[in-house]
Amino acid sequence: MGLLKEFKEFAVKGNLVDIAVGFVMGATFTKIVTSFVDGMVMPMVGMLSGGVDFSDKVFTLKEATAEIKDAAGQVVTAASPAVEVKYGAFITSLIDFIIIAFVVFMIIKAINRLKSAAPPPEPAGPSSTDQLLMEIRDALKK
Repeated sequence: MGLLKEFKEFAVKGNLVDIAVGFVMGATFTKIVTSFVDGMVMPMVGMLSGGVDFSDKVFTLKEATAEIKDAAGQVVTAASPAVEVKYGAFITSLIDFIIIAFVVFMIIKAINRLKSAAPPPEPAGPSSTDQLLMEIRDALKK
């Protein structure tokens, strides 16, 4: 029973819940940015670059081969898929990353500005004991 209670205390700590909320929000934000880039940014980039569709841009290192059979129908050479470098998908992911990194930078910048904009706490006045000792000191000086 102690292990279950300890786990419950751990799971409902503020920091862990904050991290979980941040993780879910980050995953959702990533989907939004990906949708924005795929649906709005990349078509505009494609239009500006002369109608190029980056989603299927590849650099083929080795062409695909079909399987070869002999007269008896036995497979002599198996089919092999093409070996491709998908640089279009990389460019799209790079644009996703730049947008997400910029938004995170702006959020952290705003948080830092809010932290520095908060006025410093007023220094605490002397305690009642210190006040009494100062009065005694002042009375002795007379």
